[in-house]
Amino acid sequence: MSVTLYRLEGCPYCERVVDRLNELDVDFDSAWVEGLHSKRDEVKRVSGQRSVPVLVDDEQDITMAESERILEYLTTSRADIS
Repeated sequence: MSVTLYRLEGCPYCERVVDRLNELDVDFDSAWVEGLHSKRDEVKRVSGQRSVPVLVDDEQDITMAESERILEYLTTSRADIS
């Protein structure tokens, strides 16, 4: 799987990204992170930060954070992926 979304259960910003991925019919893997920022070692290792959402697109060699940036990327650059 080439797209992974690091997300937190109940995070509204994460859910917006999930909704867009589903709208675009993009297959993705969810990597669930800990609620406490101090415990989010995996997402920090991947992105250099502890906040979510973080999208990793291995096919395009892109890692990005912030829901608005991710939504823009998905809409403009990845609308044709499946």
